[in-house]
Amino acid sequence: MKKITLDDVSKASGVSRSTASLVLRGSPRIPEATADRVRLAMAELGYVYNRHAANMRRSESMTLGLIVTDIRNPYFAGLTMTIEEAAHEAGYTLFVGYSRDDVERQYVQLETMVQQQVDGIFLLPATGSELTPVCGIIDRSAVPVLQLARYFSEELDYVGPDNIAAGQQLAQHLTSLGVASALLVGGPEHSSARHERIKGLETGFAGSGVAFDPTLSAATTNNAAGGSDGISQILDQGIWPDCIIAYSDAVALGIYAELRRRNLEPGRDVSVASFDDIAMAELLLPPLTSVSTFPELIGQRAAQLLLNRIRDSTLPPQRSLIEPALKVRASTAQWRPRN
Repeated sequence: MKKITLDDVSKASGVSRSTASLVLRGSPRIPEATADRVRLAMAELGYVYNRHAANMRRSESMTLGLIVTDIRNPYFAGLTMTIEEAAHEAGYTLFVGYSRDDVERQYVQLETMVQQQVDGIFLLPATGSELTPVCGIIDRSAVPVLQLARYFSEELDYVGPDNIAAGQQLAQHLTSLGVASALLVGGPEHSSARHERIKGLETGFAGSGVAFDPTLSAATTNNAAGGSDGISQILDQGIWPDCIIAYSDAVALGIYAELRRRNLEPGRDVSVASFDDIAMAELLLPPLTSVSTFPELIGQRAAQLLLNRIRDSTLPPQRSLIEPALKVRASTAQWRPRN
């Protein structure tokens, strides 16, 4: 006779395997009606839960850690919410910390989460992160770490957007509009995401005649203040490109504000484009052209890979890139070349 498994129970009761598992552990998160349905399926199928064997198979705390740089950025907020929901669905509790893009603060948070015996850690690396200190923590604790959105090592799992493809899509769109010059504003200078977006823009503009010089790009903090400061640095030098490319939509907010302080209208006097496509991008005036990098998909994929890593530490390093999608709006579509 075929052995009845938890997968059989979940199918018979119409719930996910993680929900059935939570019912077995007596979790208060599951509605009583759902729990009754799972218990009924167990009884009808003759499923027997060997709790002692389950405890012997694992010594998990059923907690995960997440360290991001700044929750005030809507992109990171959406990423955090998606990961928390995925963790919850899998029966885990999520601990969240914010490094504020400070490496030393990040390492303290990593150590603290390891001391709390989390089963795995999602890490959006602070600028300047290095492999040796992180590996010291991993090797000592055997807690897996997965990199999100940025990376500093090929030896650790990574999930993020295909930033090179995103830059190429944006460059090709701007070329089709007749843009003669473009500059990138914002983003942490030494982050992998910024380097990749620059590479994508360079390859996308290659052979087009569009002037794009990464050395003129202004690296700043990844927020509205950084956008305002960055575009000020450019304009104060007497440089007026056809298109200002924001590192992120959060940076674009500051660019819009600074342009208007100088009586320049985004989308008319200069075109503006960006990356990330957060919800407010289409609500700006003019609506912002942006490359969507899908934080929800990144969060879902990251949760899947980290849970796989927890179950099987012998897997080779996993690298998953989410395909971007350009969303063209009035900030570039209504612009016309200057005479």
